[in-house]
Amino acid sequence: MAIPHPTVTDDQALNRLPKRAGVGLKSQHYNDILIEQPDIGWFEIHPENYMGAGGPPHHYLSKIRAQYPISLHGVGLSIGGAERPSSSHMQRLKTLIDRYQPESFSEHLAWSSHEAGYFNDLLPLPLNEETLKTVTDHINEVQETLGQRMLLENPSTYVTFDESSMDEVEFLTELANQTGCGLLLDVNNVFVSTTNHQRDAADYINRFPMHHVGEIHLGGHAPDEDDLGNPLLIDAHDREVIEDVWKLYKQAIKAAGPVATLIEWDNDVPEWSALFTEAQRAETILSSAKAEAHDRVA
Repeated sequence: MAIPHPTVTDDQALNRLPKRAGVGLKSQHYNDILIEQPDIGWFEIHPENYMGAGGPPHHYLSKIRAQYPISLHGVGLSIGGAERPSSSHMQRLKTLIDRYQPESFSEHLAWSSHEAGYFNDLLPLPLNEETLKTVTDHINEVQETLGQRMLLENPSTYVTFDESSMDEVEFLTELANQTGCGLLLDVNNVFVSTTNHQRDAADYINRFPMHHVGEIHLGGHAPDEDDLGNPLLIDAHDREVIEDVWKLYKQAIKAAGPVATLIEWDNDVPEWSALFTEAQRAETILSSAKAEAHDRVA
């Protein structure tokens, strides 16, 4: 099923999450959240962590879902793989979506499996017409199976391909136009990839099709160097968002208006208070954008 091109109603469907800051839900924080009931916009889960039938993860998620909106951010569909997405994986996703009725479902422009092999990474793709057709077919199948529009995230990358005939912004724009999917703009991934490939992050944001964006991600990355001494950034999700990424985020919000924004912190997970502080910074930027939009209308 190719979802029709966005209309006003369809665009609203991209933004069922509140235009507030959220965080990734971590088991370390279950009790903090239920006891403190923090003023936060929403929580994100990786559905692969909740595909069992029961147990403590579902016990806590059910309680938190009763109080907060949630999104599902998949890491296992291998949208960019050569084979069709796994039908059994899609059915497990659909079961989870039917159970918790999340406000959003998203995946990555990447591949992570081949035949019976699964890799613990999100791997890059050559960006050309052949890949475009493959990914388009896979997105259409996922959206038809799940019965809803999905969001697709720009990846963090460390290599490029001679076979590529278009850049990432062009490729993602075509995917959204051809499938009706929305886009998830990961600002940290933009900074990581453009630094690694010695490109202009601000230009990437300027050219991104903001009318397709239903969600934004922010996260931390680990600095390193390649064999030639050039900067090499690793999308580690293990620390605070740096100032350069906050600057890019402000640029994106200025162009797109307020958009549901997630703080990703998946490794070396801190105390709840540290994660909440990062979310509050994003919330402040979103609140300012909402006030500016209100003033323009008034």
